[in-house]
Amino acid sequence: MKKANARLLAIDILCQRQETGQPVDQIRDQVLQQALLPERKDAQLVMALVYGVLRRQRYLDAILQNFSSHPLPKMKNLTLQALRVGLLQLCCMDRIPPSAAINETVNALKESRQPRWLTGFVNGLLRAIARQADTLPDPEDEKNMRPAAVRLSHPDWFYARWCSRYGEAEATRICLVNNRQPPLVLRVNTRLTAREEFIGRLATAGIRAQAGRFCPESVVLPEHRGEIAGIPGYAEGHFMVQDEGAQLISLMMAPLPVGACLDACAGLGGKTAHLAGLAPAGCRIIAVEPNGPRCKLLAENVRRLGLASIVTIHQTTLADLGATGTAPFQAILVDAPCSGLGVIRRHPDIRWNRSPADLLRYPREQLALLTQAAGLLAPGGVLVYATCSIEPEENELLVADFLETQTGFTLSSPPFFPPEARQFINEKGFFHTRPDETLDGFFAARLMKSEE
Repeated sequence: MKKANARLLAIDILCQRQETGQPVDQIRDQVLQQALLPERKDAQLVMALVYGVLRRQRYLDAILQNFSSHPLPKMKNLTLQALRVGLLQLCCMDRIPPSAAINETVNALKESRQPRWLTGFVNGLLRAIARQADTLPDPEDEKNMRPAAVRLSHPDWFYARWCSRYGEAEATRICLVNNRQPPLVLRVNTRLTAREEFIGRLATAGIRAQAGRFCPESVVLPEHRGEIAGIPGYAEGHFMVQDEGAQLISLMMAPLPVGACLDACAGLGGKTAHLAGLAPAGCRIIAVEPNGPRCKLLAENVRRLGLASIVTIHQTTLADLGATGTAPFQAILVDAPCSGLGVIRRHPDIRWNRSPADLLRYPREQLALLTQAAGLLAPGGVLVYATCSIEPEENELLVADFLETQTGFTLSSPPFFPPEARQFINEKGFFHTRPDETLDGFFAARLMKSEE
């Protein structure tokens, strides 16, 4: 089998994302599983190119259009993605010499059997830009005269919303954070190992790690770029990848009661596993996930972490689970599907996959889920609603709409929460984080159901 070309794979992934709108991480996994890459660093290069382009796409396009006589919207998808990959290397990846950046990108196009005129066009345009590389504007320089949303590579409507809500300086800061590669954050499975013991094991393996700032089970690997499965302790179930903000959401549920607790939107099981780790004797976790592939990965994670005796998984919808006449749950977590506008730094394609209409669609779906969950909660129970969004339509405003129709619920601050993280709980009891160097953007509300 012929060895794969890293730049051609990156171009292919970007083309597929543009054409299908699928999440880029799913496309990446499919492409890399089928590719024969010579070394692990080649897979890392593919990921750096793909995620780098998505983080800088609008800025790259502005430069390309400045040098190209051919309008970008009229270019073939393959041509545009190749130009973006080539330009990213020229202006944002210092370790790659300009000659290598251009030659390897053009060779990738040749390998895909593109006509000579097209490879010549890409070669000529990239070389013209390289000759004037010193004059290219710095995307993080505030003196750069390009429109801010272009310079920061975000849609206009994102930037305008955040400027209106937070002010220009904070909106700019959020965009800059979104454009940087975040550190890898793990949650230690304290049923199997202690955080200090785990950090020591990583140090022995030559992996720099440090305790997280806000969560008692969090570990940050600021320099790690390798495969997750290669980290010591993975096979034994000693950890799971999870941002500290997501870990804090699970702690909004504490203390978990004895009896049945429900994770109504389990996904891959990050919060399911955390809840199972917090569960006292006599508590069991029911996890609901309707998507088949995600449900399979959820089950694999539960088994790897040694939690199968605590967690029961149902591949179904919340509505269908309720229709079975299941007994009321003592506590329910609704980690609702959302716009994801708080986790753009980890999923940079989100910024190009969303429109203002999504902030009308998602709240309707979220309110329906939250209302369904409310009907499954026992009197006196706890209902935590959470999103990975920083948009009020999906967060505070939605909770207000819920409370207008569900008079038996009241807001409650979490009684057991890390002191270091209390700063993220406001006077109403809402949990908020904004994207920064240590946390993604999350929201949660803790709702108590009356005993009556």
